[in-house]
Amino acid sequence: MFRRLPTILAAQFLCAVALAAPVKTPHVEAELIAERTAFEPGRTATVALRLKIADHWHTYWKNPGDSGLPTRIKWTLPESVGAGEIQWPHPGKLPLGPLMNYGYSGEVLHLVEIATPATLRPGDTLPLKARAEWLVCKDVCIPESAELELVLTAGADNGQPDPRWADAFRQAREALPAPLANWSAEAGLNGRDLTIRLQPPAGTRAPASSLTFFPERENLVEAAAPQLLTRDGEGYRLAVKLMEPVPQDLGAITGVLVADRDWPGLASRKAVQVSAKVGGALPPAKANADAELGGSLLLALVFALVGGAILNLMPCVFPVLGIKVMGFIEHAHGERRLRRMQGLLFAAGVLVSFWVLAGVMLALRAGGAQLGWGFQRQSPAFVACLAALFFVLALNLLGVFEMGLRVQSLAGNVSVRNMRFDAFSSGVLACLVATPCTAPFMGAAVGFTLAQPAWASVLVFTALAIGMALPVVLLSYFPHALALLPRPGKWMETFKQAMAFPLLATVIWLAWVLGAQAGNDAVLALFAGLLLIGIAAWIYGRWAHSGSLWRQAAPALLAVAGLAVAWPTHLVAPGAIAAPRAGELPWQPWSREKVAELRAKGAPVFVDFTAAWCITCQVNKRLALNDAAVVKRFAELGVTPLKADWTNMDPKITEALAEFGRNAVPVYVLYSADKNAAPKLLPEVLTSSIVLDELNRLPKASVAVANPVTR
Repeated sequence: MFRRLPTILAAQFLCAVALAAPVKTPHVEAELIAERTAFEPGRTATVALRLKIADHWHTYWKNPGDSGLPTRIKWTLPESVGAGEIQWPHPGKLPLGPLMNYGYSGEVLHLVEIATPATLRPGDTLPLKARAEWLVCKDVCIPESAELELVLTAGADNGQPDPRWADAFRQAREALPAPLANWSAEAGLNGRDLTIRLQPPAGTRAPASSLTFFPERENLVEAAAPQLLTRDGEGYRLAVKLMEPVPQDLGAITGVLVADRDWPGLASRKAVQVSAKVGGALPPAKANADAELGGSLLLALVFALVGGAILNLMPCVFPVLGIKVMGFIEHAHGERRLRRMQGLLFAAGVLVSFWVLAGVMLALRAGGAQLGWGFQRQSPAFVACLAALFFVLALNLLGVFEMGLRVQSLAGNVSVRNMRFDAFSSGVLACLVATPCTAPFMGAAVGFTLAQPAWASVLVFTALAIGMALPVVLLSYFPHALALLPRPGKWMETFKQAMAFPLLATVIWLAWVLGAQAGNDAVLALFAGLLLIGIAAWIYGRWAHSGSLWRQAAPALLAVAGLAVAWPTHLVAPGAIAAPRAGELPWQPWSREKVAELRAKGAPVFVDFTAAWCITCQVNKRLALNDAAVVKRFAELGVTPLKADWTNMDPKITEALAEFGRNAVPVYVLYSADKNAAPKLLPEVLTSSIVLDELNRLPKASVAVANPVTR
């Protein structure tokens, strides 16, 4: 009996093979196949619907995407036998014109678990019948079906893997989405923008440079819309565009995430099952631990200190420091204690202002606001008021009026108090006008605060303030440096008046910023308001001390009227970009979708995160980005320049900056045509040679894709 058992089993196996012969339709070869040569009664047996699809044709996943139908299996089974649901391998994207479908090409196995009865004995057979239906498409779609049969044989155990299909079943199991074990997943919804946030367990590296989300729910996402992947600390954020109208019952999402390589701990598994509740907009992303600062607080403090010192050389800060240095000249040959006191009070003004600014940013950000360095410059009202302040300071330096004549005429201690207030307020003013500038090293340091607790952020801002105040403090403490300056004389009046012109130039620049924010009407209103303020200053300088109540009140009334006239009332719609001039880069408006679309097409992309109020941005544009050689190289390589204009408040741009570990402009990002390659961050201060060097480092493949050569 035992000698005949192998012969009996072999005969049964051959019989099963005969019954499981494939069915061929015009475009698909279909059959039912078993994973093992036998099954143990009472346990499940794994079978599969195998579809071998003709070249250039495809079938569909359970959510087919923009069009199509999923494959179905209708079973005809003996009593006490049950079939489970199809275990779907992860799909691929199938573009078809403007549509995007989800499905399979080549060969695909749809695994099904069959529950077998425990009453069978070794050698018994179990016949399975099924009608398989699928939609197969190329340029046209054809519904096809097949009547399929398979005979399973019971054994004393589960038998051995069928050698004909062992590799096919192994690959099919590897294509099944695995549970997202130990990872945390959450989703946030902002209008039509769905963001999926994934965080790995501690010590686990995020595995992929690209991710694609395939939702199980049909008609949920725009299947053809690009999906943008960014880093969030050690994890990810995936931005997905939803279809309109957004479902009102979207309390949770389920689907499959497919990576470009294996997930940690999941050998040969690229797909995971994800499920997450959907809430409101997610908080800003954490800085990537692999970013420029390397997660080091000490390095961030060094960067902040150096960046703050260099900030003094920026054109938006220098006019105020010039006025302060002029005050030092006046006291250079006076009492050393007063000179040092002035330097320390200037530093105190800078420190207090930076602390207040940091506190406001942290408080608003904790409330969910998307803010960054220089956020107050995004307010047209603030820009108009700052222009008025600089205009008044310039009139004072030109001698139209003298501030504090009565105070300065009083005795001793009052004069010292005025000197103290002047030094402290100079530090405050220097901080206010410094915010639109980003010096080298400073952007990385301030961006570091995005992922840090409040105390660490305050430390970074403190280092930034110390760096900015340090040159003035050093001048006050080392009289030998001041002794090199000329002695006081008539030349000082000329110097004081000359210092008014940098301030007036700053007023012109602020007017241009206001025009970019609120239009030409706002600029006209600003100039009309400055005219009234100028008249007020002239009246104050001529008659304020004559004793007449009307002459003392008139300047204040005119100044208030001037501010009211200059106050902006509306904003320019964001996103508008002027037509490019000859010899300049042809900028296009930035959006996440635009970047993803261009990268999907294999085109390199250059993004300029900029603002009209950022002087460094404007200098870089004129001296580096509009350089003839740079413009020519952009065209040769097919690099698309995108402008992310942060002049007015734009939370999407703020969020994008945070993803690069920044919250200040300028930021320059260069993407190669390789969609899996990490973007390259350029320095805050550009030269044409820096830009050209980075362009020339683009992989040759990206050049070939972006600018193909016809042979």
